[in-house]
Amino acid sequence: MLPLVRLDRASIGYGGRTLLEGVTVAVEPEDFLAVVGPNGGGKTTLLRTLLGLLPAVAGVRSAEGRLEVGYVPQRDHVDPLWPLSTGDVVLMGRVPARGPWRRLRAEDVEAARRALGRVGLGDLWSRSFGTLSGGQRQRALIARALAAEPRLLALDEPTNGMDPAAELSAMDLLRELHRAGGLAIVMISHRLDAVANYALRLAFVDKDQALWKVGPLSDMLRPGALSRLYGRAVVVREEDGRRLVYPLAGGEGP
Repeated sequence: MLPLVRLDRASIGYGGRTLLEGVTVAVEPEDFLAVVGPNGGGKTTLLRTLLGLLPAVAGVRSAEGRLEVGYVPQRDHVDPLWPLSTGDVVLMGRVPARGPWRRLRAEDVEAARRALGRVGLGDLWSRSFGTLSGGQRQRALIARALAAEPRLLALDEPTNGMDPAAELSAMDLLRELHRAGGLAIVMISHRLDAVANYALRLAFVDKDQALWKVGPLSDMLRPGALSRLYGRAVVVREEDGRRLVYPLAGGEGP
């Protein structure tokens, strides 16, 4: 199958200024790609270029026709103090397809309700968004992206600021959505351990090291590749069926 979207020998950056060169990556249908690296390493710039929100400084971006994308940005601007219901927030995901000045229809409400059900919040349609827990708000924002009925779900640091239990719940949800089929996922994170048990493929990006590397999960979770990303020795262990990945302190042995 043709990839949904592809970057070929791309240089990424802002305002014509290159942050990272030589980026080649293709997102296949039903892919699960996690992009990891340090804060400020260029992950968000890469994602925005992949989605066509930023032009590549050089190289080629190609997509399969009109690419339907559901996007969950790093910092959302839905103020919980606004008097919006959870359903109102999820319905926002239908606006891009309709246009800002067209009224939403019954089928839009149905699509939004289906999306809220997919993230396990179907009974909270009328609940005030401001009364939701942090984890529930993030699920509602994922539902807003799903309401667009995308082929590609793109998430920028979706577990940022979550406690470990909420982070695990959010990642389990993404795995369930992916396993249901018909959806490719690209997410970025600065926490490799958060995605090591979920993604099919990993990409490492760090503009300060001029580092770009992408491959299957099994190939990327190796000490050599991980040590370059972190700049120090890294341990990968499996406990209770889960991979644990962490860098060692200076002078510490594996």
